Amino acid sequence: MELDFDKMGGLVPAIIQDAETGKVLMLAYMNTIAWEKTLETGKAWFYSRSRDKQWMKGEESGNVQIVKEVFVDCDDDTVLLKVEQVGKAACHKGYTSCFFRKIDGDVKIIEEKVFDPEKVYKK
Repeated sequence: MELDFDKMGGLVPAIIQDAETGKVLMLAYMNTIAWEKTLETGKAWFYSRSRDKQWMKGEESGNVQIVKEVFVDCDDDTVLLKVEQVGKAACHKGYTSCFFRKIDGDVKIIEEKVFDPEKVYKK
């Protein structure tokens, strides 16, 4: 499968979904290296735009994502990974999902934190 990495300057969006519950956990970006590492290792790899580097989900926190299924959209420029989320959190802010806020007039936090990021990410 050839992805079209040219549309977004060498990146494709990757939607990450819990394989068991269907809950959307996060959105990240992949370059060709992250794509190949994901397919080779069966673990979710991404490209960090802010840190300008490859990273495996959970390399610091232990909250690794084991890839169960891989889907590509009709334009070959977006990936959907259905994963087993090891640990309880996909979000680096300590929540199960990066989509822990709901806009309903006001912003409401709809999840409880499952870990303290300051204890996990000792930088």
